[in-house]
Amino acid sequence: MRARAKEGRDPTCADETLALMLDAAAECSAQNILEIGAGEGLTSIAFLLRTGARVTAIEKDAARAARARENFAAFGVADRVQLIEDDAAAVLPGLSGTFDIIFLDGPKVQYVSYFPHIKRLLSAGGTLFSDDVLLYGWVRGEAPKKRRMLAAHIREYLETLQADGDFRTEIFPFGEGLAVSKKL
Repeated sequence: MRARAKEGRDPTCADETLALMLDAAAECSAQNILEIGAGEGLTSIAFLLRTGARVTAIEKDAARAARARENFAAFGVADRVQLIEDDAAAVLPGLSGTFDIIFLDGPKVQYVSYFPHIKRLLSAGGTLFSDDVLLYGWVRGEAPKKRRMLAAHIREYLETLQADGDFRTEIFPFGEGLAVSKKL
C-alpha cells in the first residue's frame, strides 16, 4: 500500500522517516500519538501495528479520510484510532491531553501557525516529527517563483522551531527533509 501511495497523488512519508518514527515510538513506549495530515491512514496504521498506542489522526480531505477509515478497518486497528475529519487549524485549539509523538505532515504553509498548539499538546520528553521541511531543496536554496512563498513559510517554521529553547531539533535529509524535535 505504501508503494502504491508513493506513486500516487497522496504520497506517504519516506521509508527512513517511518522507520525513525516507529523506532522512537517503540523506544518511548508511546501511548498517545497525533498525526496531522493523515492521508489514507498508512502512517497511523504502522504506528498502531508497531505499538500499543492510541492514535488521533486529523485529515481534512473527505476522500482521504474515507480511505483511511477503510484501511483502519481492514488492518483491524479502528478501535485504537480516532480519525477527525476536519481542518487541523480548527481542531488543534480544542484538543486536550498530551501526545508522546506528533507527526506533522499537513499543509506546509500552516506549520508555523500550528506550532503553539503542537507545543502545548506534546508531552515533556515527547518528539515532534515535521515532514517535508526541505522541499526539493527550495528551503535552503532557490525556489521556483510559484513556490517561493511556500519555501518562506517553511523557513519561518524551522527558524521558530530551532529558536525555541524548549526543543532540541535536528534535520535529516529523508524524503523532502524531516525535522526531529525533542521537547525538553
